[in-house]
Amino acid sequence: MALYTHHLPVWKKNQVDEIKQHFVDYPVVGLVDMYGIPASQLQHIRQNLREVAYIKMTRNTLTSRALDEVGGEVATMAGHIAGQSALIFTKENPFKLYKLLEQTKTKMAAKPGETAPEDIVVAKGPTSFKPGPIVGELQQAGIPAVIEAGKVKIKDTKTVVKKGEVISAKMADVLAKLDVKPMDVGLILRAAFQNGTVFAPETLAIDESVYLGKITLAAQQAFNLSVNAAIPTTETTGAILAKAVRDARSLGIEAGVYEKDIIDAIIGKAYRSSLALKGIVEE
Repeated sequence: MALYTHHLPVWKKNQVDEIKQHFVDYPVVGLVDMYGIPASQLQHIRQNLREVAYIKMTRNTLTSRALDEVGGEVATMAGHIAGQSALIFTKENPFKLYKLLEQTKTKMAAKPGETAPEDIVVAKGPTSFKPGPIVGELQQAGIPAVIEAGKVKIKDTKTVVKKGEVISAKMADVLAKLDVKPMDVGLILRAAFQNGTVFAPETLAIDESVYLGKITLAAQQAFNLSVNAAIPTTETTGAILAKAVRDARSLGIEAGVYEKDIIDAIIGKAYRSSLALKGIVEE
């Protein structure tokens, strides 16, 4: 059931009405999570996206109410609101929007209590640390460390936090000292809406090079099928005629059909056969 803005204070009603109007003005809308983005980075992101998108930040409750009042499939986007959410409005398609938002992400150090987005791996090799308490800190964090040539060295590559696990304060401190930055910080797309359809981010996360490779392969296979099945098209007629000429020439040579364009080839074939036969007789 829709929630109506006449129960809201004027400033809140204006916020909801503004969001609803943006749904009229823009064909594509994304719901993003801004959690953990430093103010300076957010300002930089907004400047970079200014020509292609408008970011509307307000309270989650007002965003949810606006989505509910727009109704339809849009209302289901409210289920993705979490953390510090915002709406982003654009005239680009959802796939382009996803790609643009991925480009806003930068790597940052982990904070205690955050969840590892992927396996966090510490690579083996020398560090810049001199012998000292750091050796014990690394070992307590489960990182095999030794002293070698006057420097602290990590003996083996080790996965210290698995994807989905919570990063402890001790681990966050050690990772920061090792300059390991596992956290992607930027506008994270939770859902996008266009033409009555809500897209999940995993649907939009396509590898363009893989798809281009598949299209290229499909085109080549279609070309080969057309040529081999003698189905003429604008692109394949030349190749079909060339193949027909080659096949006819080969047939004529093998069958010994005396025709002026292949007589030399027939004589050459007969000569090679006579040489082969001569070699067998002499043996």
